[in-house]
Amino acid sequence: MTESHTPSGGSARLNTSVAHNARVWNYWIGGKDNYQVDQQVGEHVATLFPVIRDIARADRDFLGRAVRHLAGERGVRQFLDIGTGLPTAENTHEIAQGIAPGSRIVYVDNDPIVLVHARTLLTGTSEGVTDYIDADVHDPDTILERAAQSIDFTRPVAVMMLGILNFVLDTGTARDIARRIMAAVPSGSFLVLTHPTFEADLGGEGQIPAMKFWNENATPPITARSRADIAAFFDGLQLLEPGLVSCAQWRAEPDSPAAVPQFGAVAVKP
Repeated sequence: MTESHTPSGGSARLNTSVAHNARVWNYWIGGKDNYQVDQQVGEHVATLFPVIRDIARADRDFLGRAVRHLAGERGVRQFLDIGTGLPTAENTHEIAQGIAPGSRIVYVDNDPIVLVHARTLLTGTSEGVTDYIDADVHDPDTILERAAQSIDFTRPVAVMMLGILNFVLDTGTARDIARRIMAAVPSGSFLVLTHPTFEADLGGEGQIPAMKFWNENATPPITARSRADIAAFFDGLQLLEPGLVSCAQWRAEPDSPAAVPQFGAVAVKP
């Protein structure tokens, strides 16, 4: 892993008295990098919305399928993973560099516990690059500036935004963030995105009380969006088949899990 572009005091921001998304998500997928407050909030959310663990697993499985498709079938060799969360098994760099050892991956997050683990766990191949940036999704210019130290923005990039724009509460701002980042990458680049929804046909109504509890008891605040609002993140891009669908069913095996109220899609920049 190349030297990370992070402040030396990042871990000082760690607050274990309030549940944080990265740690609660880690708890839902069976990880160990969480605290009692994260477990308590995670359990209560799961009581309100039992499918949340299925969503967490489906989102993670979607990441694996998307990266394998892009690295293995589309020849993508650069990945900008924004909102990476805590490292687990089969991270973006492990999948991409397992297919093409020279792949270059830059992770972006602003949770101090993610930073601590990134420094020790996100080690890649000697042929490629695996880097970490401590930055906020609300500041795309900083992300792009720092990522340019490891990624060649004249060559195609897969921009990974899994479960991150739901923490940008204003839809117009979220749309602008996606637009600004995709404007910085060349033709042939991809946007890989998942986002929770309250759409009834996917069973998303339960998101509403669960997110209300979350916003009152955890951080950062979160929102779900409609199919139309999520589709707008892909304006100007060409969706790959099967389009915008439940992330559990994007290019999944015939015996894949049932749909979950989390949309997923991959689109290419013409």
